[in-house]
Parts: sequence; structure tokens; C-alpha cells
Amino acid sequence: MAKKNRAKPAPKADAGDKPATLKDLLRPDVLERLKAQSDALKADEAEAKEKQRLRAEEAVNAEKKRLENDFGHLLNNSSLDWRKHK
Repeated sequence: MAKKNRAKPAPKADAGDKPATLKDLLRPDVLERLKAQSDALKADEAEAKEKQRLRAEEAVNAEKKRLENDFGHLLNNSSLDWRKHK
């Protein structure tokens, strides 16, 4: 049986060798404003999704109520075994 060639993990670089990130380059006040804006946008998006979910739920309930009052729909979807209702 042949030996498997295994990749050796690359040696990790020191913390001082890492390139500067955008977070490191921005001033703290700008970073805080960006974080606040990000949080506000996430909250707005969550609120919009919740409103859309509620509208969809209301539409389903309205359609269900409409079908419950439709005699043709009830007749077509009812059980034809009337013996169990004697």
C-alpha cells in the first residue's frame, strides 16, 4: 500500500505581519456611526419582513374565510360518506 501525500499546514505568520484592515484604518467615531447605521438597517429589514409575513397570513385567512362561505367549494371538498353523520 502506497503512502498518502499529506499537505503540511502552512506556518502561521506573526501578528505584526498582518496587513492593516479597514477597521484598523477608520476612526472610532466613524466606525461607531457605521455600526449604528448597520443596526438600523437590519432592524428596518426585520420589520419589513415581519409586515410582509403578517400581510401574507392575513391574505391566507381571508381566502380561507371566503372559501368557507362558498357552497360549491364546501360541496366539492366534503366527504361523501354521510353515514358517519347519522
